[in-house]
Amino acid sequence: MISIIIPVFNQAEKLKYCLNSILEQTFNTYEVIIINDGSTDKSGEVIRGFENKFKTVGIDYRIIEQTNRGAPNARNHGFQAAKGDYVIFCDADAILEKNCLWEMINALQDNLQASFVYSSFYWGKKLFKLQPFDAGKLRQMPYIHTISLIRYKDFPITGWDESLKRFQDWDLWLSFIEQGKIGVWINKPLFQVRPGGTISNWLPSFAYKLFPFLPAVKKYKKAEKIIREKHGLLLPEKDKK
Repeated sequence: MISIIIPVFNQAEKLKYCLNSILEQTFNTYEVIIINDGSTDKSGEVIRGFENKFKTVGIDYRIIEQTNRGAPNARNHGFQAAKGDYVIFCDADAILEKNCLWEMINALQDNLQASFVYSSFYWGKKLFKLQPFDAGKLRQMPYIHTISLIRYKDFPITGWDESLKRFQDWDLWLSFIEQGKIGVWINKPLFQVRPGGTISNWLPSFAYKLFPFLPAVKKYKKAEKIIREKHGLLLPEKDKK
């Protein structure tokens, strides 16, 4: 079984599309765990409004309410409640392709040496094609999205680092490879992220080279340095000061 863990903070409108896409999955052996992280909009109403829809099709749908503690804490809370052999942390602003879970679980079953599977995806209309798993490349830069299917037994004991504001996913995948774990890539987009979340601050790669004075670039570099120092990774020469 797959445990789908969804942290929610003020994402009422986008959450509707996310939950509907989960209901439409061709793979239906899963449970849904939603952590309402202190939302002040109508997210709570949306969450409760889907309860009967999942129960009608025989899906275990659990709601965890908590004060706002941030997405990493919410994900950790959801993981502690998970009952599946596999877990996937699904953002509330994501829309899964109908075969997303099916493709991912088949990839893990076909690659028993892998601890997690990830795919390409769309951010709005922009395709993020990603690339095959490469631990060396992952140490250089983040390229694996949060929405990846993970073997429950291989999830790092440290969980999500709740002190991080950015690069939480990069930190998690680095923790995997530090334990000798590997991933596998599905060369097709299996979900879409609707603009407006943390990835909405995405800038084209040339901006980080040509416009180091931009506030978004400065924040990116500061957050990157925190991750590199935590995992003992070298800073790029141009960033050493």
